[in-house]
Amino acid sequence: MSKYKKLSHVIYYHVYHIVWTPKYRFRVLEGPIKDFVSESLRSLCEWKRIEILEMNIQFDHVHMVVSIEPKLSVSAAMGILKGKTAIKIFKSFPGLKKKPYWGNHFWSRGYCSSTIGLDEDKIRKYVKYQEEQEKKEEAQQLGFEF
Repeated sequence: MSKYKKLSHVIYYHVYHIVWTPKYRFRVLEGPIKDFVSESLRSLCEWKRIEILEMNIQFDHVHMVVSIEPKLSVSAAMGILKGKTAIKIFKSFPGLKKKPYWGNHFWSRGYCSSTIGLDEDKIRKYVKYQEEQEKKEEAQQLGFEF
């Protein structure tokens, strides 16, 4: 099977590695909030026909490797994903909105996006196993060994 996808008038291969953070990089993406964000992102991506190839939600950031159709720009996709999830999060977890530092914005303003070409497998493995690697590095810094 080819990596290329087809629409009525285009054949494409658009794969992006996207990373973004909660406002002030607060470490709130854990437990029920992490699960909620994961489900929200999956349903929004399905709605907008964005294919999630890999996704990893850390305490303070989200990594996604996605395939986006050419008719949807990366910035439009990010506006939808960040905007809709923020609204849903504040509705489902009203305690977060009470904190004065949120200011009705859950996500930080920017995001990081890069296209994936020949190194796709390396980047997908990095996204998939990043959490495990970070735990090992933290343990080494604290003097523990695995």
